[in-house]
Amino acid sequence: MTPAAGGASVPAMADFHQTGVISTLHRLGGSNLEQQEREILSYSRERPIALVLPTLYSEIHGPALKGIVEELHRVPYLRQAVVSLSGPADRDQFEEMRALFGTMRCLDGSQPTVIWNSGTRIQRLFERLREEGLDPGDEGKGRATWMAFGYVLATQVSRVVAIHDCDIKNYDRELLARLCYPTANPNLNYEFAKGYYSRVTDRLHGRVTRLFMTPLLRSMKSVLGSHPLLEYLESFRYALAGECSMTTDLVRANRIPADWGLEVGVLAEVYRNCSLKRVCQVELVENYDHKHQQLSEGDSRTGLHRMVGDIAGSLIRNLASYGVEFDAGFLNTMMTAYVRTAQDAIARYSDDAALNGLHFDRHEEELAVEVFSQALRGAGLDFVRDPMGAPQIPNWSRVIAAMPDFLDELREAVEEDSRPSA
Repeated sequence: MTPAAGGASVPAMADFHQTGVISTLHRLGGSNLEQQEREILSYSRERPIALVLPTLYSEIHGPALKGIVEELHRVPYLRQAVVSLSGPADRDQFEEMRALFGTMRCLDGSQPTVIWNSGTRIQRLFERLREEGLDPGDEGKGRATWMAFGYVLATQVSRVVAIHDCDIKNYDRELLARLCYPTANPNLNYEFAKGYYSRVTDRLHGRVTRLFMTPLLRSMKSVLGSHPLLEYLESFRYALAGECSMTTDLVRANRIPADWGLEVGVLAEVYRNCSLKRVCQVELVENYDHKHQQLSEGDSRTGLHRMVGDIAGSLIRNLASYGVEFDAGFLNTMMTAYVRTAQDAIARYSDDAALNGLHFDRHEEELAVEVFSQALRGAGLDFVRDPMGAPQIPNWSRVIAAMPDFLDELREAVEEDSRPSA
């Protein structure tokens, strides 16, 4: 480390490179959290900020969520916090989640709002949407996030929305400040910011990004040639990160998948609805640790196996929407190119791990590529059989056009659920 002006320390060889078609905002010096929070608090008068937290009840007993809540207690600039509880959760579990967040206060003194997605009132709203031909999709992170977006729009309080996961084990509120800063600061003029970070302990993590997403994008480029959507997606250092912030205009316009294709689907919608000059990625923390999913090599319905299938399906459908044709011959070529590109990546990661004294299991890495290639083939064949596949959740602009009172009904349902006599 070398001293910088003002006494701060910066890495001797700070990573300041700009690559790809979007802006990259790096972590170049020591923490300036207090200054960032003061500035964001000032900006929040013009651009009030909401935090959306999609979660499961099981996370309340995990190693991360309580620590996240403790850190959020100290955040001074949030105008709203919306916790979207999905998965099976009865009334007692819903109240337990409300109690956990109940000691936290937002800027105006209000408590975070918890949406009980499995409750009777919200389930009735889902049924109303289906009756109008506006399928909200199956239960999952995507639908939970979408419902929280709807509540933020219904309240008409915030202009910026930040989202992050609830399984971050080493959570620090600096992550949220850096995530919000680009979209909250009117002088920077970004409409969307995507977080990125390193994921390393005694070994390299992030298998789906390292061994699937990045090799797949590169193999698709080798087969298709340069394509604007692929160039855009490859510009993100961690395209599958669950952390992003955006303006409420994008929240209203974006359609998103209900499944594990959420992150890719959001990026594709931002590409459609936003100028690339208004898109950035921001380095949030030096290292990031969260719950690690099982590979589930024998079960395509769970773990990373399912995740990769959903991600591949979302990517294929989005490319098809720009005229890329996926037939059996193309799928075979793409599969072959992907496997070779992923195997080359394994060799590079092995060398990187050796230099840094990290544990590296070559067999596990190769097994992951085999499972991911199976999931990719399955997603490709599913698309050939049914190009439309599982539809994305309608964007909120369409819902409001079809059902003008729906946001009021959503707000009323959430508030009714939160009353003691509910």
